[in-house]
Amino acid sequence: MAKDFYTILGVDRNASTDAIRRRFLELTREKHPDRFQGDAKVEAETAFQEITQAFNVLSNPMQRREHDQEIAQGTVGQSKADPSQLFKAYMQRGVRAFKAKNAIEAADNFRRATEADPRSALAWHHLARACREVDRYLPQACEAIAKACELEPMKVSYHQLAGQIHAMANRPEDAIRFYRDALRWGGEDPVIEQAIQRLEAGKKKSLLGGIFGKIER
Repeated sequence: MAKDFYTILGVDRNASTDAIRRRFLELTREKHPDRFQGDAKVEAETAFQEITQAFNVLSNPMQRREHDQEIAQGTVGQSKADPSQLFKAYMQRGVRAFKAKNAIEAADNFRRATEADPRSALAWHHLARACREVDRYLPQACEAIAKACELEPMKVSYHQLAGQIHAMANRPEDAIRFYRDALRWGGEDPVIEQAIQRLEAGKKKSLLGGIFGKIER
């Protein structure tokens, strides 16, 4: 489902780039997720993604022209006829955004790609990589890479990335499990084995700290 980015930002279609930038800054201050809690925070994160995507498109002359053409053709706000074309477009946009170091926009496009083709392990993998770059998206990164591993269980690189992401999210047991799956499918790997050793050592240290902490109290 395509969106009207002018409506999302609340600007006229003939608005200047400076006017679009000023409006974007106003909205980011109003909608920044850090200002909210609970369910409101989740809603704010979604809104923040939308206004960021809208700004990135409308501040880019080429992408803005493409968006204006979509509006003129009446395709904005309507479902695309071919899901495979939707998937391809979102993947391409996601890759471009990721290369431009815009992880939020990349994650939004890769998420849409997974909606267009939920069976694409590559789309879930790319979504995980993009979400990994944003701390508050780490839970989404864990879910996405786990889905990629489920769809392609023999893909060693997916399991290795899953181990890394779960370790970042402070989920050592899950991280160890994914790392061991990587070894199971790919064979010996000193880097992965060392990562497992570090995680197991950290678990033991945490356990001992908890036990002695209780004794001291």
